[in-house]
Amino acid sequence: MKKSFKRTFSILFTLFKKTHLTKVLKGSLVFLLLIFTACQSDDDTSIPTDNDIDEGFWLVADKGWVFEFTEGKDVFYTINAAGCSIQDDDFIAEDFFGFTLNQVNENEIIGTSDLSDSEIKFTRLPNQNPNCLPDQISATKDPKVNFDHFWNIFNDYYAFFETRNIDWSQYKSLRDQVTEDNFYDTLEGLAHLLEDGHVSIVDDKNNIQIESGNPKLFERLNANLSGDLIIENGDDYDALFNQKAITIVTKYLGGDFEIDERENIIWGLVNNDIGYILVSTMQGYGTNFSNELSALNTVLETIMNDLKASGVSKLILDMRFNDGGHDTVALHMVSRFMDQERISYFKKARLGDGFTENKSFSVTPKGDYQFTGDIILLTSPYTISAAELFTLCVKDLPYVTIVGENTGGAFSTILEHTLPNGATVGLSNEIYSDTQGEVFEVVGIGTENQENQIPFLSTLDFQEEKDSGIERALELLNN
Repeated sequence: MKKSFKRTFSILFTLFKKTHLTKVLKGSLVFLLLIFTACQSDDDTSIPTDNDIDEGFWLVADKGWVFEFTEGKDVFYTINAAGCSIQDDDFIAEDFFGFTLNQVNENEIIGTSDLSDSEIKFTRLPNQNPNCLPDQISATKDPKVNFDHFWNIFNDYYAFFETRNIDWSQYKSLRDQVTEDNFYDTLEGLAHLLEDGHVSIVDDKNNIQIESGNPKLFERLNANLSGDLIIENGDDYDALFNQKAITIVTKYLGGDFEIDERENIIWGLVNNDIGYILVSTMQGYGTNFSNELSALNTVLETIMNDLKASGVSKLILDMRFNDGGHDTVALHMVSRFMDQERISYFKKARLGDGFTENKSFSVTPKGDYQFTGDIILLTSPYTISAAELFTLCVKDLPYVTIVGENTGGAFSTILEHTLPNGATVGLSNEIYSDTQGEVFEVVGIGTENQENQIPFLSTLDFQEEKDSGIERALELLNN
């Protein structure tokens, strides 16, 4: 491991947003150093779409998306049993999350992106969807119409009612009680009922942002906190995360560490035998969609070369601050810790009353060097989404031991739909499982060894300026 410089620093965290094939974003922690402030580019440059797409209407059935391709403006609709809304009336394929659209025959288009582990299949509609005829499109602030859309979006596409023990049908009657004044309070109550970190409602015009998973997340993070340390909002956990991060790099890395240019990963040596890597996000390594993975792999090459040069045989891999990003970023990271090609997970999406094909996904070792020595993987309730996918892929490797708390329990790519009033709704419609078919939605991934169940945040740790997760990792690695 290089020890080329020391820094006088104050580590801050900032909340970023994350996207899964959509423009709706979820929070993601990214490390910042005051010495050189990170900048996240707004450049939306991406791989251009194929120009030979046939005009007409095309359906993505498992997403509830309809696209109208014309010589002029293309339109992106979202559909549910209550009707159709326009998500983007000037849809530009080049901005669609780095996807390239290729028409494979007269009735099928395949969308692919380096940032997605799955293709998107578009099927030609012989006629325009009747709900999306110009005089049928819903564009209204009427609270009852918007409630109809909200309830049906989840009824049509949400994958986890049974898993979360929710009888969604009983809430349809709330429509009769909805008014303009209580509309978002009603939706918030239903969203919080799901306790799903990938369910959200955002209305920028009215400054509304509802996150379904936050109450449960705060409850879990507060389980071992007391007094002034109790987390009540985002600023509170920012402050605690900052303090914990400072403890890590001062007490355990001795203030001597490396950090990538965009300040997403910190790495260093705990001692001559044990390395440490903290990955704070699964996105934001490039300046745009098209160079995200190339930029990531440049960083990973540097880290792996440092690991190799240091001669360390043991590693602490810290995912506790990481609430996700792009699935393929996570998979590229996984590839640097794989000893051989392995089937790592399965995935299917809700489609009507059933599901799409349950597809298997493999990860192959990448790069000139893979670390396959003893690894302690640190996890927390804040480890969610693509960070959970990373955990899912490595949890059964014979040289990996999990220490910490169960992950957040929200794996699905976020499916976005639009309400008639223009608000956006995010929901989970995909089911991920391990190679034995076990699903970790809701419960998350953790350790069954009670001695390794170490809280991420605790009053005692802050009082004693220590990190019990790292302390436990060192115990295991030194035995």
